[in-house]
Amino acid sequence: MALEQRLSLKLSQKLVMTQSLQQAIKLLQMSRLELTDTIQNELLENPVLEDQRELPDEEFANNTEAEKPDTETGMDNKLDNIDMDAYFQEYLNDHQPKNRDREFRDPSDYPSFENMVTKRETLQEYLEHQLGLLPIHDRAFEIGTEIIGNINDAGRLTAELEEIGEAGGWKLEEVTEVWLIIREFDPLGVGARNLRECLEIQIAYSEWAGTDVETMLLEHFDLIYKQKYKELMQLLNVDKEQLKEYLEAIKQFDPEPGRAFAPLPPQYIQPDVYILKVDDEYVIQLNDEGTPRLRVSAQYPKILEQARNSDKAASDYIKDKFKSAMWLIKSLDQRNRTIYKVAESLVRHQRDFFDRGVEYMKPLVLREVADDIGMHESTVSRVVNNKYVHTPRGVFELKYFFRSGLASANGEDVSSLAVKEKIRKLCNEESPAKPYSDATIVKILTREGIQIARRTVAKYREELGIPSSSKRRKKI
Repeated sequence: MALEQRLSLKLSQKLVMTQSLQQAIKLLQMSRLELTDTIQNELLENPVLEDQRELPDEEFANNTEAEKPDTETGMDNKLDNIDMDAYFQEYLNDHQPKNRDREFRDPSDYPSFENMVTKRETLQEYLEHQLGLLPIHDRAFEIGTEIIGNINDAGRLTAELEEIGEAGGWKLEEVTEVWLIIREFDPLGVGARNLRECLEIQIAYSEWAGTDVETMLLEHFDLIYKQKYKELMQLLNVDKEQLKEYLEAIKQFDPEPGRAFAPLPPQYIQPDVYILKVDDEYVIQLNDEGTPRLRVSAQYPKILEQARNSDKAASDYIKDKFKSAMWLIKSLDQRNRTIYKVAESLVRHQRDFFDRGVEYMKPLVLREVADDIGMHESTVSRVVNNKYVHTPRGVFELKYFFRSGLASANGEDVSSLAVKEKIRKLCNEESPAKPYSDATIVKILTREGIQIARRTVAKYREELGIPSSSKRRKKI
């Protein structure tokens, strides 16, 4: 068979991700903090860009008219036609109702600091919650509360049991009995008086219970602490590799189980968009506070002229920076428009939630919003990622509004979030002596027209952090 070379033409279509398109997609999925950092870095690196907020008033007024660049630059767009003030003002006029600017700037419309701070549950609160679920008498509850109050952030008991008993007028046997119960609380090892007690309760509930690892820890803890490994190998009749495996197993346990509940610094959330209620209408306003307002520098023609006369490479560099600046401004504008459209679609789909509360949240998926605003589903997914919205009902992440649905008797699906809220209210209003079982909750929801399986109720209950009915039952 002879080999030969041939030249042929082939027509095909393919999607090419240009660098500019990649930048636009990257900007779209950034959070406010990431976006601000990116813009600040671009301002430092691009001599053509400038922040209008940092310009003096007189310089800002003098720079509104830009000179024409030399025709030899090959730029299709004339700089004097690029009015950046009008560019942004037109955008604001398109997306804000007229004659209501003063209403939007009212400080009462913005979220309070309490709505921006997330508070983490402390170790003491977590332990007291578990204590309250136990079917114990009031005296034991008081003892347990006193013991928990003497547990530090590491999960270690800092007071002797005798001291706790003397402080409350309780017998040592009573205090010890409650302390042994608390030691089995989550996280395992909490309330221990020393490292050995902390590890021994953890290993008792692990896969190593009843093995040589437990024996080594309980009976030869001092040798482990002093690192006398030869004696350990002789006593346990194991070789070096086996002992190493045992020691690695012990290292997996947490010597300070309470550290997982250590308080974190407050995390402040800046919403990307505000949904405000004006009269009977919901109005959307983008949050541009703290974000640089970009424009092309009016000194660009002079910079380009100097570079063109001195060095062609420098001239090409300035041209590239001009293109980069224009694309960044255009990408930021497109990002704002897309966020606005998504928020506008959410108001249309979730109007009942904004009017009446979480129980009236409707099931919603990304595709519905994508079809509504005429964009791809992946674009909507990037928009709702790491974005927050301030509403009259609080601050939420945009993805909060996207929930699956359950069938109902009237033919309309019910949001899973609305069902969770119903389950939470049922458990809050139930009798402490006779709490609702999962099967009972299913019957109640079925009477309300919601079709749901018992395992789904159990799943939602666990996601809400609500224990089973047997653990919620309290003696009265």
